[in-house]
Amino acid sequence: MNEKLPSSQMAIALLCESGCSERVIAHCKAVSALAVKFARACTSKGLVVDVNLVEVGALLHDIGRSKTHEVDHAVVGVEIAKSLSLPQSIISIIECHIGGGIGADEAKKLGLPVKDYFPTTLEEKLVAYADKLIEGSHVVSIERTVEQFSKKLGKGHPAVDRVIRLHEEISFLIGDLNANSHSS
Repeated sequence: MNEKLPSSQMAIALLCESGCSERVIAHCKAVSALAVKFARACTSKGLVVDVNLVEVGALLHDIGRSKTHEVDHAVVGVEIAKSLSLPQSIISIIECHIGGGIGADEAKKLGLPVKDYFPTTLEEKLVAYADKLIEGSHVVSIERTVEQFSKKLGKGHPAVDRVIRLHEEISFLIGDLNANSHSS
């Protein structure tokens, strides 16, 4: 990868400078630790993953929460990331981590710029998936995540299915890696 990524320490400093709360920063650190665990599991299986991008992208994925805690925090995060001249790979992680991805029709209903917000690269998927398994700064089961999404959005909501599909895809890639066994 040619893009110059900030260090993890610089990413944390950017979260602080942007006005993220300690709670958001703790969440970002937990997501990063889990996403890196998943990325390393992928590399151990011979997959090509930019572990540094996963680490830094996960640290910065919620930078938009410095301004809002609504679903548009991803769009706000992209604006902040662009203003900081962060690499496009980081911007893409920030933009597509919400839900299990959001399609253009759903984006329109949510008042977001109309486009697809689906994670496509392995790095984007690993960060989005790790984010779904961190509640606050604690690892939770995929079952809890699905239950929470179902309660909030309704059982038939497409986001619930996207989270389940993301879980199945990443679980297939990393094997029987227990998310709850990580230490923070």
